[in-house]
Amino acid sequence: MGTDLLTPEQLDELRGLAGTRRLRRGVTLFCEGDRSDTVAYLLSGRVKVSYHTRTGVEVVLAVHGPGQLLGELSAIDGSPRSASVVALEPVDVVLVPAVTFRRFLTTHPDLTLRLLELLAERLRDADRKRVEFGSHDVVGRVAARLSELTERYGVAGDGTVDVELPLTQDELAAWVGASREGVSKALRVLRERGVIATGRRRIIVHDRDELARRGG
Repeated sequence: MGTDLLTPEQLDELRGLAGTRRLRRGVTLFCEGDRSDTVAYLLSGRVKVSYHTRTGVEVVLAVHGPGQLLGELSAIDGSPRSASVVALEPVDVVLVPAVTFRRFLTTHPDLTLRLLELLAERLRDADRKRVEFGSHDVVGRVAARLSELTERYGVAGDGTVDVELPLTQDELAAWVGASREGVSKALRVLRERGVIATGRRRIIVHDRDELARRGG
């Protein structure tokens, strides 16, 4: 589910009911445990969704981009935020009061159905990641996340796909459940096999099929 979650008409209507904000890289949009009084619709830029364990270790749950809805679960059930959302780059978001969002859903049943589809997609994605953690080595998990970023945000070139990587190696490690050293070794393995090349905050995918196979 991507930029089609809201139709252009629905987006215009929602923006008329709410405000739009521009956030700098590193700004926290939602904080884990906070009261849930707003829903965010991402217009541009990417964010990471994460939580911290009791020992303070960050676990990255997802990276979301334009067209994604954030904070919808807490808005629906009124529970505190289950995760934090931080801008990985400058982002523009529509911030909607939770009560306004719930009212908007009652008057747009087609959007309610698409929201259910979005939640089902995220549940399946969470299940898939749990399987990956149990059956893939670090190289496989890194390949799976890079393949995901390639599918969503890659720009096709002359036989390659260029992916601007919004994550640091520490954040990528928190996403795949590995150490920074483990991620560094996995990237080296993929480079040596000619699957990718790396630059500063950038991945160039030379063999998209092999990357997907290694992460499959």
